[in-house]
Amino acid sequence: MIKSKIITQKICCKREVLQLTNQRAIFWESQNSLILSDLHIGKSAHFQKSGIPIPSSILREDLFRLAKLIHHFKVTTLIIVGDLFHAEYNTDMEEFKVWLQQFQNLKIQLIKGNHDKLSNQIYEQFDIEVFSSSLQIKTLKFVHELTSINKDYFTISGHTHPGVFIKGKAKQRIKLPCYQVTKDQLILPAFSLFTGLNTKNAPKNCKNYAFTDKALFEL
Repeated sequence: MIKSKIITQKICCKREVLQLTNQRAIFWESQNSLILSDLHIGKSAHFQKSGIPIPSSILREDLFRLAKLIHHFKVTTLIIVGDLFHAEYNTDMEEFKVWLQQFQNLKIQLIKGNHDKLSNQIYEQFDIEVFSSSLQIKTLKFVHELTSINKDYFTISGHTHPGVFIKGKAKQRIKLPCYQVTKDQLILPAFSLFTGLNTKNAPKNCKNYAFTDKALFEL
């Protein structure tokens, strides 16, 4: 849950100003939108169904953080860059449906990820606008998994759950989630806390913006 101040850092991408946050999402003020990726709703229930004891509180904590961000920035749109859902329809989706009732006027735009395999009828039930491969708004392009760069746009993607190692005390190496940013692209951290961190295969010449509950800093 969000227990500390929301910390932001502004970056400029193709003439658009984005505010990175230490809460795994970006605020795009000119569009009054929150940009995030990889919520993986349904993952905990999917594991529970397979007999793996994953606590149901994981989803509630993710949704609590998301609600706090929506209220804090007073956003009208969520741009979800893939993997909103994780598996087949399950009880986590029902919990998400109830959670959405507090945001009657919130617009949700989803660029489908590799895990977003629910039927079109279910997306319609959630009133989610779905884009099969990409979404372009002004000079920004949103895709779940980046396969190529179009230099006419600044591309924002998810999928890889980026992380980075930093040096701690006594030669410790601490792994933190991060945003990976280059001149032409940005890779979002996974919004869900129930994901691993990938510290390999970072884009060439990228800046890492790592964060904790109390800080956001460039490496």
